[in-house]
Amino acid sequence: MKYYALIVSCLVFSIAYSQKCISEFSGKVEDFHDGSAIVGATIYIETLDIYTTTDLNGNFTIKNLCDEKIMVTVSHVGCETKRLDITIQGNTFSKINLEHHIEELNEITVQGHLDKKQTKTSQETLLKTEDLENYSASSLGDAIKQISGVSSLNTGNTIVKPVINGLHSSRVLIVTNGVRLQDQEWGVEHAPNIDINASGSVSVIKGSGALAFGGDAIGGVVVLNPNHIVLKDSLYGKTIVSGQTNGRGYSINSSLSKTYTKGWYINGQASTKRYGDFKAPDYNLTNSGLKSLGFSMNTGFKTFEKGFNIYYSYLNNDIAILESSHIGNIEDLVNAINSPQPLVIKDFSYDIGLPKQDVTHHLIKAGFYKRFKKFGKLEVQYDFQNNNRLEYDLRIGDDRFKPAIDLTLKTHSIKTSLKLDTNIGNTYEFGISANYQNNFANPDTGIRRLIPDYDKYDIGVYAVSDFILNDKTHLDFGIRYDFNQYDTKKFYLKSRWDERGYDADFSNIIIDDLPTQWLTNPKFEYHNFSASAGIAYNLNDSNTLIANYSLSNRAPNPSELFSDGLHHSAARIELGDLRITQETSNRISATYKYQKKLLRIHLDAFYNYINNYIVIEPTGTQQTIRGAFPVWEYKQTNASLFGVDLDVSYQLNEHWGISNKSSIIKGNDISRDRPLIDIPAFKTVNTLNYTNKKWLDFNTELQSVWVLRQNEFPNTNFEAFIPTTNNMVLVDISTPPSAYNIFHLKSDITLSMSQKTNLNIALSINNILNTSYREYLNRLRYFADDLGRNIMLQLKLNY
Repeated sequence: MKYYALIVSCLVFSIAYSQKCISEFSGKVEDFHDGSAIVGATIYIETLDIYTTTDLNGNFTIKNLCDEKIMVTVSHVGCETKRLDITIQGNTFSKINLEHHIEELNEITVQGHLDKKQTKTSQETLLKTEDLENYSASSLGDAIKQISGVSSLNTGNTIVKPVINGLHSSRVLIVTNGVRLQDQEWGVEHAPNIDINASGSVSVIKGSGALAFGGDAIGGVVVLNPNHIVLKDSLYGKTIVSGQTNGRGYSINSSLSKTYTKGWYINGQASTKRYGDFKAPDYNLTNSGLKSLGFSMNTGFKTFEKGFNIYYSYLNNDIAILESSHIGNIEDLVNAINSPQPLVIKDFSYDIGLPKQDVTHHLIKAGFYKRFKKFGKLEVQYDFQNNNRLEYDLRIGDDRFKPAIDLTLKTHSIKTSLKLDTNIGNTYEFGISANYQNNFANPDTGIRRLIPDYDKYDIGVYAVSDFILNDKTHLDFGIRYDFNQYDTKKFYLKSRWDERGYDADFSNIIIDDLPTQWLTNPKFEYHNFSASAGIAYNLNDSNTLIANYSLSNRAPNPSELFSDGLHHSAARIELGDLRITQETSNRISATYKYQKKLLRIHLDAFYNYINNYIVIEPTGTQQTIRGAFPVWEYKQTNASLFGVDLDVSYQLNEHWGISNKSSIIKGNDISRDRPLIDIPAFKTVNTLNYTNKKWLDFNTELQSVWVLRQNEFPNTNFEAFIPTTNNMVLVDISTPPSAYNIFHLKSDITLSMSQKTNLNIALSINNILNTSYREYLNRLRYFADDLGRNIMLQLKLNY
């Protein structure tokens, strides 16, 4: 036996000896951006436990290798490590590219939840994942109005539109996962169709400082960033469950992600919310509940050099609208205004009755990117959105369950961008986008269509640049051009046509003559130019100054041009104007930042002059077959807005801290020398917080929200005839409500369940003192108080 073992050993030795390991593995390691040599990079052959480093020219050589397949790891400080499969066949040479600026370009990967800013010189604030999780049971508008200078335009507490520095709706652009949201945003009671739980962070940019997203964001841009993908073999997720007393409802959100080191990933997320009638301090808010269901899927492949992404999201909101806000005529509105409480108060119910909204939004996105060495990054993206909006009125007979408004908005978009970043100090980005949008207004509602059928075409091109002059100064510039075209089919009552004076100006757009109506084909084209320039200057490690100028143009939206009839959800007749032209905004802003270990100060100031500002305001009443309704008309004027936002926080000691957020804004109608309508009142939020890491990471805070009365408002009151009393009465829809001060309390602890699992338990009480108040920017303030006390328990499990 031992002879056989000796023979085998000799054979193995002979074979090994005969295989001459004389091959060389050599190469050069270069920076991916500019091709410069990377000195001192480590080359490690895992299978042989051999390593070397690159010389001053980025070259390396490893000798005496056998011809075989090896696994090589290439690493360098500040670079993304690469693992390569190399087949040695004789002398083998390989050129290896490392991303030498990976920490700067993708700092969130290295250091966790850092600021993922969209701009360098605009007034931008980031809400991180933990901030959004606190509002898992709420809306996007509720979350971002915690930022100074951001408020909300409400229809009750479930329909919340963001207001940035006094501007909202079509003037605030919302981007989710790289897609511009298209969802009939023109209505004051149309909340963004966004599930905040599908986002990892939110950037709020005041003003149009992000031209890559659009040039018409006169108010600002809200960018919802997806959750970051970690490139390692991992399976992780979280579940958030909330329950609250006001509305007797719950919210559940859960997400799960699977990622792979080689770059593949898949993520799924779903959420549901269910609330019954909410409650003011002294009475139920009948028919004010919400039922919401949303989910999203995100999958793709991601490496530094290339990747693709496929994303789908679905959201359905079934939203009850306060029953007492439904008015059948102007007399109902007068009675509601004069009544100290709603005219309809019923027992608590989970039923979502009429009036209500039922809105469904689908979004599909497919994107691809590729980086080219010594050049830059190319991105291509296509997305499709389908938004169906149903608005139900209180009706009788066979039509009582038929929507009063039935709109389907379909939007196809394609965009591409090229970013030249060979020099990390100076980058240039160029992009082009094209959109096609079709709006279909279902004629089977039995009610005159408020918004007509139309096709809309958009083409945009832009160029932006960033320059780092030195360690203290950062500059950026941008320019954009957008072309917009409407092709519309709309019926006009001949009486309305003559009343608006269209017979003299638009007779050429009439395409059919019906007994009482004209069928028209309005076609409008708009050429919009936008630009921005900014500078950020670091005085020292603690003080920074930022200044920015932006020019933006916004074409009128379909509502401003074509509205013509009773908007049942808003209980008013709305009239657009075919003569309305685009708005032009010139905005100047300045920011001062101070930050040391204990004290942080952030001060924003801005001045915005808007030429041809489009405003909707009441002008009187009109009699219909259902009675008299207030008439709101779109008009144009020249306007200016000026404001100051202040954020101050001070850490008193290891455990205690205080902070203040305050905002004041002035809006003036320059042409008519009076205040603008619907400008937020002065608001200041003071917070006292306590933290103790030793007590299960205990945090608690007491917050005071003090809002003053808005004393600067236009007098848009009007007189109306009340048939039942045979009198003319003053309809006071202008006078703002009184000032108010409410208090909130929140506490949370975190329990470690295992090495990778923890449970956060949070208890919050909003409006602790159950204070009765009405908010000026709540459209339902004429009919009822805002919400009373609400106690919420939230459980968040990370795994």
